Amino acid sequence: MKYWERLTQEERKKRIEIALHENVNFSKDISLGYPASKLDSKVFSEDVPFLKDAPILQTYVANPNNIGCHTYGTSEKSFRGTHQIELEVLNVLAVDVFKAEPDLFDGYISPGGTEANIQAIWMFRNYFINNFDALLCEIAILASVDTHYSIPKAANLLQIDWLKVPVDFNTRTIDKIALDSIVETAKLSGKKYFIVISNLGTTMFGSVDNPEDFIKVLEKHQLIYKLHIDGAYGGFVYPFNNAESTINFTNPKISSVTIDAHKMLQAPYGTGVFICRKGYIENVLTPEAAYVEGMDLTLCGSRSGTNAVSVWMILFTYGPNGWFEKVSILQMRTSFLCKELDKLNIEYFREPFMNIVTIKSRYVPEALAEKYNLVPQQHDKENQWYKIVLMDHVEVEHLTTFIKELKKQIYV
Repeated sequence: MKYWERLTQEERKKRIEIALHENVNFSKDISLGYPASKLDSKVFSEDVPFLKDAPILQTYVANPNNIGCHTYGTSEKSFRGTHQIELEVLNVLAVDVFKAEPDLFDGYISPGGTEANIQAIWMFRNYFINNFDALLCEIAILASVDTHYSIPKAANLLQIDWLKVPVDFNTRTIDKIALDSIVETAKLSGKKYFIVISNLGTTMFGSVDNPEDFIKVLEKHQLIYKLHIDGAYGGFVYPFNNAESTINFTNPKISSVTIDAHKMLQAPYGTGVFICRKGYIENVLTPEAAYVEGMDLTLCGSRSGTNAVSVWMILFTYGPNGWFEKVSILQMRTSFLCKELDKLNIEYFREPFMNIVTIKSRYVPEALAEKYNLVPQQHDKENQWYKIVLMDHVEVEHLTTFIKELKKQIYV
């Protein structure tokens, strides 16, 4: 690991204090030009004693703006402290987790994985337009039917087609024959440029696409493409459970990655991460944002520096070894659940390196699913699957209780 280490509580506290000291202090500094301030002191008091031992809450009250992309050019100097914290997070995730070369990536902490995915598609759409004079009708998104709903949302916003690739019902793997046919038909209809979304843990199943399935077909048809990995669900799990994974920047065909810190990392909601190789993010630079130092290359613009501090605190509290241990415990709980389901001959899907188990709905009475808050694939009578996510709060005792009740239902 080049950037990621475990720090003591005092070291973490001191680092955030330094970052906040480097930011503008709205309580003490004369700052006339910013349409921002610390949080309203009538509601968010700075004088409560516990704040001195709570770096994240200190940051929240200070209200830093992490606007911009801190891997590219300059940024607003008045918030340079928390901007640097964000850069430290990106170094850990891009280099130590997803194997990018240092200083050869761009990215930012977004308000969630949905924006990060849209950012990628927006960026590559503009890349094709800027470099190949592509027309919107010549660009297509290529992704499986299990892909997150942010992808059709992006297609709608950016006015490009989404080509939906079917998957096998039981294994959730890409139908390679159908993929080839879809690409061939698209090519004949005038599609020339493809934005591929390969899933590193789908929302419902935790299934992982093989990027090579897309690469082989598109290169067979001699088509131009860019490949984005949606690791919103799996980004903080799969790389640690599968040490041999090459779904990262060591694969030269992978150009960008989405991760969600507010899922497996347990950061506050509204904390996604977008990372891409150098040479792409400038395609979404907004020159009209001339009053912003460094201008802006993100979809959201202004965003809270507290989210960056939250992710930084979690990463440097655990360190790589501590995080591996935590993920390993979730993996063991997932395996425990699967073994119990096997004893009952219940059919389910489980990606071996993920912490999601999705059970065929015919084995789970609706009342039981509601009692244990299982998530259905569809909220209607045609639902075919129920999902269990093995998060930190889901313990073996909870699983055992669920299995006992499920067994009673089956053998009534």
